[in-house]
Amino acid sequence: MTRFLHKVAKPFTSAVQPQINLATHLKPTRINLSLKSYLKSNPIKTIFLFSDLLRKKISAVDSYSLLYVIKACTKKSLGTEGKQTHTLVIKLGYERIIFLQTSLMDMYAATTNIADVHRVFDEIPNKNVVCWTSLISAYVRNQKPYRAIEIFRHMQMDGVEPDQVTFTVSLSACADMGALDKGVWIHDLISRKPEFSEDLSLMNALVNMYVKCGDIRKAMLVFDNIRVKDIRTWTSMIVGHALHGQAEEALRLFSALEEENKSRSIQCRGTKDQLLVPNDVMFIGVLMACSHAGMVEEGKRYFRSMIEEYGIKPRLSHFGCMVDLLCRLGLLKEAYSFILAMPIQPNAVIWRTLLGASGVHGNEELAAVAQSRLRELNASLVGDDVALSNIYAAKGMWEEKIMLRHEMTQRRTPGCSLVEVGKFHS
Repeated sequence: MTRFLHKVAKPFTSAVQPQINLATHLKPTRINLSLKSYLKSNPIKTIFLFSDLLRKKISAVDSYSLLYVIKACTKKSLGTEGKQTHTLVIKLGYERIIFLQTSLMDMYAATTNIADVHRVFDEIPNKNVVCWTSLISAYVRNQKPYRAIEIFRHMQMDGVEPDQVTFTVSLSACADMGALDKGVWIHDLISRKPEFSEDLSLMNALVNMYVKCGDIRKAMLVFDNIRVKDIRTWTSMIVGHALHGQAEEALRLFSALEEENKSRSIQCRGTKDQLLVPNDVMFIGVLMACSHAGMVEEGKRYFRSMIEEYGIKPRLSHFGCMVDLLCRLGLLKEAYSFILAMPIQPNAVIWRTLLGASGVHGNEELAAVAQSRLRELNASLVGDDVALSNIYAAKGMWEEKIMLRHEMTQRRTPGCSLVEVGKFHS
């Protein structure tokens, strides 16, 4: 490991290495409590405080000091400072401490340095389940789910038993690549350990995997068997139903959540601590369900409820769902008025939704407005011009169609091709 680090980082200091007694570093010191406190509120301050400690009293630096500064670098994705800390870990003789090694792997993963994650892992002499899980997580975090599942298999071949966290991370990899067969295989492994059924994070990962892999029936079976659900459990299932066009099921589930909250409110005498408060992602699912089912008034009611009852500030996704809902029902003028009243700038998706609906319902005026706004956003595509051109043709507006085609030709970048007829040799 020392050989590896000397190539990628410079040491913090050339001070003489203190004699390290690992047994003295089992509890955080007072300075470490300060580092830990700032880690939660201001990670950069943790790094500054650590640098000051390093200059004034390097002998006070222990494994916990290094752990907190590594975590600070991870939170802020600071690759250079993280490598420098890694060098110091080696310089002070702490490279054998497993929680520092896994924290370093997390830090490199956060800075998208997957090669260094694997190098740290390879140089750990006795790899336990935490080491393997950190490696799998690093690949999932860096959008390499196929490699993550390969490592999960290698872990089993190495005789290391996965724990709940390993399974949770591996299920995320299956969800990312839509690999239902691998997800079912992992579910089978989990079912051999009945005690794991009480791990809510793991059960949520199972629901999420089945939803993203398209098996809503299996997702609902897992959902129903979860004894104590949290808001993530409900959100995954509601959004899952909405994404797969099961609008009635999504809205039925949302109503069940509201009834659950009413029951809890009575039991807790009005306190909100125990309530499962819907979040912004859940409302995206609810509004999508209303859109797919053509439930305009219900969609409007849920949109108002989200703002007025739950205090959720709508994002572009929520506005987009409402525009889609109105456009699907042919309420184009209302959709256009809604877009103009938005407190944030509409994006290309919203204007393209209006353009597409204008084509379906033959409203050339709004189609021209939408296409013009797309140009203003520099987000216009050839397909947008073709859509408007087709509307003009359907309406018999041939002059407008010809003018638009001419504009398309003027804006189009000429293509070119190269043909190699021979090779020159020096």
